[in-house]
Amino acid sequence: MRAPETGRGIAGRTEHSVGFGSLGAMGTPGSFRILHVSTGNVCRSPITERLTRHALADRLGDPLTGGLIVESAGTWGHEGAPMETNAETVLADFGADASGFVGRELLDDHVIRADLVLTATRDHRAQVISMGHSAGLRTFTLKEFTRLVRAIDPATLPDPDGADGIVERARALVRAAAALRGWLLAPSAEADEVYDPYGAPLPFFRSVGGEIQQALEPVVTALTGVPAARA
Repeated sequence: MRAPETGRGIAGRTEHSVGFGSLGAMGTPGSFRILHVSTGNVCRSPITERLTRHALADRLGDPLTGGLIVESAGTWGHEGAPMETNAETVLADFGADASGFVGRELLDDHVIRADLVLTATRDHRAQVISMGHSAGLRTFTLKEFTRLVRAIDPATLPDPDGADGIVERARALVRAAAALRGWLLAPSAEADEVYDPYGAPLPFFRSVGGEIQQALEPVVTALTGVPAARA
């Protein structure tokens, strides 16, 4: 593993996206790209990426019709590596698909193209923002974003079934969350962290997976306007 240089360029590097298709870049009509970031891109961010994809498929049926693209990367990413076996087990617990995942190192292009960056910890958030690309207003820790989203009245967001669709609703959600950030502070520093299960036994991975799933539920509901189905 090696730390990426701050603001490193992307010349000569090929991006391999792991989301719902390849629709446009940041700000392109018809698409909205969500980037999940952790350290190695083999535990937390793969779990978060695939649970997000699973939840969107649950709500929308075919996520491609919503223009939502979900992917992940690591600040010290294990380029080309599979996700950890325990992470795959956690995804199976939730009925999510772990197949075809390939780890990657966070590059400038990933940040440039992202409409929303959700990180595992505050350190990851700081590293993304330090790369520049006006990332500050669209980069949050996952739990921070969840806290802010809970405070947003969904009636103030565009109708996901309207002319602007889910993409404009998602962009409005990010703007609203950024506006609230200075007003709704975390009760403690730890409240915004998802701790690294790398090398830990399966029960800890499952605990982390449960935290991520709980944090994602209100976010996906806010993005799509569709609540989770009751069991």
